[in-house]
Amino acid sequence: MERTGVALSMGLPPRDIVECVRLAEELGYESAWMAEGHGGDQFSILTACAVATEKILLGTSITSVFVRTPPTIAMAAACVDHFSKGRFILGVGSSHRVQVEGEHGLVFGQPIARVRECVEIVRTLLREDRVSFKGEVYDIEGFDLWFKPYRKEIPVFVAAVFPKMLEVCGEMAQGTMLTSCTLDRARDAVEHVAAGARRAGRDPAEVEVSTLVRCGIGDDRERAADGMRPGLAMYAARFPRYRRMMMEAGFADEVQASRRAWEEGDQAKAQRLLPVELLDTIGIVGTAEHARSRTEQYREAGITLPIISPAVSGSDDPKAQVMEILRACAPG
Repeated sequence: MERTGVALSMGLPPRDIVECVRLAEELGYESAWMAEGHGGDQFSILTACAVATEKILLGTSITSVFVRTPPTIAMAAACVDHFSKGRFILGVGSSHRVQVEGEHGLVFGQPIARVRECVEIVRTLLREDRVSFKGEVYDIEGFDLWFKPYRKEIPVFVAAVFPKMLEVCGEMAQGTMLTSCTLDRARDAVEHVAAGARRAGRDPAEVEVSTLVRCGIGDDRERAADGMRPGLAMYAARFPRYRRMMMEAGFADEVQASRRAWEEGDQAKAQRLLPVELLDTIGIVGTAEHARSRTEQYREAGITLPIISPAVSGSDDPKAQVMEILRACAPG
């Protein structure tokens, strides 16, 4: 059976997420990933998933290294790992200036150094039960755990978009987490991860290359795309990294037009201006058969773990629609 993950984020309350993760386990998905953003505390939701399941791996996609301290991340990770009996994967990333500053009121700076140091601190604390650290970003006099972690080592995935962070992933992480990438970008990412791994004396094959793949399923492609448009229109308007990715996918004029409409206050128009062809280039839009074919194309491009991310914004029954997508895209 091919290895496939599922990622859940906006649109579902915590109880429904747990039910969807239970279904994912029944359907044979290898892992379930929980975003945060505005969707609820990912660690508490994953703990609920842990006690409701038996074998599916559980991960964060991702935890921002800006909005939590490394000791806080380490303790949260250790707790989910405890309740899941060793099934947790810690996904971390730098998030975005727009979110860190505009939504949390914090200063965004030195993202690569912060990611590197945060991962080192978390790993040291789990391994040794205590950490003291002085680096470019963090200066921790001393922090110790008052409980014994289930595991001394927890796999770490690092989110990346562009070459520098991709190579950092290859140097230090068990996995790389991409999102909304084209097949060409996936191939390029694999090469940068491999370069970082080789520079650190690692075998590139040791580094998982995963990507979140937004997915809308249906015979009517335009309707299937409707669940993806709100989130991607917001990304095109607010997040420079993702806007650049969409433009480089060959849709610069459409993305800029969508951005202008958003900034003028017409979000509905901003969504309509994103063509289904763009959405199917950076995600999956179409029938279940098309979804299976596209997922296989991601594997052929070097993605070792495709992670299906059901897109159901605006749905009258988001849980039912997520479950429909899970069934359509189930590994087999």
